[in-house]
Amino acid sequence: MTTHLTPLFAPEGVVVIGASRQSGKLGAAMARSLAPFPGARALVNARRPEPDEGVYASVAEAAAHTDGRLDLAVLCVPAAGCAQALAEAAAAGCRAALVCAGGFGEAGPEGEEHAEELRRVARETGVRLLGPNTSGFFAPHLGLTASFVPAAGQLPAGDIAVVAASGGVNHALSFDLVAAGNGISLGVGIGAGLDVDAADVLEHLAEDGRTTAVALHLETVPDGPRLVAAVRRVAAVKPVVALVVGRSDVGDFARSHTGALATSWRTTRAALRQAGAVVVDDERELVDALTALSRVQLRPDPDPGLGIVTAQAGPGLLLADRAGTDGIRMPELAATTQGALSELLPPLTYQRNPVDTGRPGETFARVLATTAADPAVDLLAVYALTEPDSVDLASAAQDAGLGADSPAVVVVGGLPEDVAEQRARLHKAGIPALTGPASAANAVRALVTHARQRALRGDGPAPEQAVAPVPPGPLDEDAAKTFLAGLGIRTPDRVACDSRADAHYALRLLGGPVAVKVLDAAILHKTEVGGVHLGVRTPEELDAALDAIGPGRRCLVEAMAPAGGDLVLGVRRDPVFGPVVLAGLGGTAAEALADVAIRLAPLSAADAASMPDDLAARALLDGWRGGPVLDRAEFGRVVASLAAALAASPDTAEIEINPLRLTADGLIALDAVIVHTAPPAEENDHA
Repeated sequence: MTTHLTPLFAPEGVVVIGASRQSGKLGAAMARSLAPFPGARALVNARRPEPDEGVYASVAEAAAHTDGRLDLAVLCVPAAGCAQALAEAAAAGCRAALVCAGGFGEAGPEGEEHAEELRRVARETGVRLLGPNTSGFFAPHLGLTASFVPAAGQLPAGDIAVVAASGGVNHALSFDLVAAGNGISLGVGIGAGLDVDAADVLEHLAEDGRTTAVALHLETVPDGPRLVAAVRRVAAVKPVVALVVGRSDVGDFARSHTGALATSWRTTRAALRQAGAVVVDDERELVDALTALSRVQLRPDPDPGLGIVTAQAGPGLLLADRAGTDGIRMPELAATTQGALSELLPPLTYQRNPVDTGRPGETFARVLATTAADPAVDLLAVYALTEPDSVDLASAAQDAGLGADSPAVVVVGGLPEDVAEQRARLHKAGIPALTGPASAANAVRALVTHARQRALRGDGPAPEQAVAPVPPGPLDEDAAKTFLAGLGIRTPDRVACDSRADAHYALRLLGGPVAVKVLDAAILHKTEVGGVHLGVRTPEELDAALDAIGPGRRCLVEAMAPAGGDLVLGVRRDPVFGPVVLAGLGGTAAEALADVAIRLAPLSAADAASMPDDLAARALLDGWRGGPVLDRAEFGRVVASLAAALAASPDTAEIEINPLRLTADGLIALDAVIVHTAPPAEENDHA
């Protein structure tokens, strides 16, 4: 099936505009790279045309002298000339273009003018434009290398696609994937993304039968909801492994690189996970994950079991240790499995899981098959050195039936040439082969993460709940809590007081101890201005608190909540992804450690209930040292209601409960802030 990017990635013919004979020129490098392309090819150089040599003065002339349609124009001209060159290419019938040059948005106001002119021409002509600021793309199965990196033409065809923000990263990841024994179906560097962006390429790949898995590298996200929809569409039919740049402050470097600002790292990663991508921390983990996921996948399962068979105990222990750290279940093998293994292995070897064979022997294949067949084992990880006199690892794995129907990852250790030979045979059999315990652990984590995500994945975004919108603001704490109570979120008993007499009445009504807080919608951080006084019991203590708050100020007198653990829960409008939910442990320490869970809204109560499981300190919510246990279902209902309220309130920017206290009786909102969006500037001018 064709898509709107077929003229770009699978053109009938290619024309290079700005072709050159000078070897150091971009036009010369691109012409060389495209020379092996079996389709129609043409070269254009308006300054030095040589028709007898196949170099024409215009695209129209080139098209007239070329057999086959020239779908793709590769522009190797300076930024100032790109818009005109694109217009001429479109007029001659080109339907797609690649712009490699720099000097656009990253180059200041003049460059932005060039970028806007290029956008305008692309928009008016309908030509799909990749770039600028990219080293290009390649489709090895077509013999198409639209890249000025010579070695890209040597990449073997395969079934992994690379979609990278950077042309350089596109090449680097592709070379790393090939070094790990894989092939490439399509490699794309987005660059500045004036037209074609990552979401466009993902939508193209969703329908690409050659691609079985996708590597996604992101530096910035121009349209969060569209990216999420594209990832969700691809992840429904093939694995997506994503690497997001921006853990540290790289904003200036990123901007100089592509002319775009970096996107929130945590929010982007959370959004991709929610869409079904396997999110990794670095390029090595990405390569290992794709080496596995492009060949085998586990059935959907919220908690797959890992079995380990190792021919050398130490490396097997490294793998088991990392799996435990990653929270991957390693079940003890069934008694019947252990009994069968005892007949295949020497005594004193460990046989409960991991299975340590000692030096591998002729029974190795049967050990693999027996362990893989255990009812609690969903994935098998195997480690062995290349020892031809003891066992042929590739043959043993195939004899054991490992592969798509019995998922496994195999680690081969030994000399490079021996490892390469074994790996090639294993890959041909559809068994992912890695070259070290750490790489195998990366692959295992990716396979398990993918299985868990498939088990939890719905058909799409959760439907929005019908809830009342947030009242017009500004809202003080009392009004905010009244709104939360309407959503079914518990709040302490309280009295809003306009006078000192009202406050004394409230103390008598509620009894001590109480919290006394300044009540002013303009004050978002009451503690910082001395506006919060806790544990007030007597009229004298109340007067002291009121004096500290300030004479004549409104206050809130509120019953003190029981002891418990504090959470922070907020919903806000992210500038890239729209409504998002953030949950974490309360307190400044948790903020410094950035131990938070993030989801896109709206989301179902069931999806929201899983958020605490993302926290590193989640054990504190499960009865730590006799403390209260978080009811995940209640938490899910609170989160889903808050997210629905934000979705129903377009004039609301943020709703935050901090702290949301976990008590023996459940959750209770101790403080609440609702922030409305600022009115347009012209309205402020009239205020």
